[in-house]
Amino acid sequence: MTISKAKIKYIRSLEAKKHRDAEGVFVAEGPKVVGDLLAIMPAKLLVATSQWQTPEHLAATTELINVSEDELQKISFLRAPQQVMAVFPKPNQQESGLDTLVATNELTLMLDGIQDPGNLGTIIRLADWFGIRHVVCSNDTADVFNPKVIQATMGSIARVKVSYTPLEPLLDVLPASLPVYGTLLDGTNIYQQDLSSNGIIVMGNEGKGLSPAVRQRVSHKLLIPRFVGTEQGAESLNVAIATAIVCAEFRRQGAQMR
Repeated sequence: MTISKAKIKYIRSLEAKKHRDAEGVFVAEGPKVVGDLLAIMPAKLLVATSQWQTPEHLAATTELINVSEDELQKISFLRAPQQVMAVFPKPNQQESGLDTLVATNELTLMLDGIQDPGNLGTIIRLADWFGIRHVVCSNDTADVFNPKVIQATMGSIARVKVSYTPLEPLLDVLPASLPVYGTLLDGTNIYQQDLSSNGIIVMGNEGKGLSPAVRQRVSHKLLIPRFVGTEQGAESLNVAIATAIVCAEFRRQGAQMR
């Protein structure tokens, strides 16, 4: 079956958020990402080369279009297409209340205005690696269903729940005993703090850091120390790298307590 011009136009339109929202779908590409998603949800549309298709893939797909590598190149959002792309329905993210967004006995990642799709996707992948099941984003954080975000998660989007909500009201209704950690320049060296096995880790915008309103609600200020003199070296860390360092230290301390 050759892919039609109308179908190409439809898939290409899903690069824009307004069309993804209108259709209630998102696009994933590559064997790893698509395969992980097919394991938990059926695809509305699967566009793939014959080499990639299996009976399991076909059973988890409403519509299959077999394409050549050249045809896949025309519709792919990647510079180097990877055998398959799929259109999936967006998962239902409705919650019964703000407090249900956070499990108080676990670690939750909270993102305050992360703008770069690559950073967001990498952070979701990090959450998956470190066993953090839920990422809560401010409404001005990049769209998790942006194709660049989906690609950067490398399949972790299938295992990590991502929600969007204003952060301040959520922080205000959580138990006062639940620690809220944030990375700030006036924080205490993270390697000199006792970190809990539960709580919220808030990571801020790439350029501005945490917003003033969220900063006021941080109960434990963390600093990732720079191991060079004050007049040399990088001025700051990429937010995804900083997230990796923070999560690793939380899990390291947790492992030592067992």
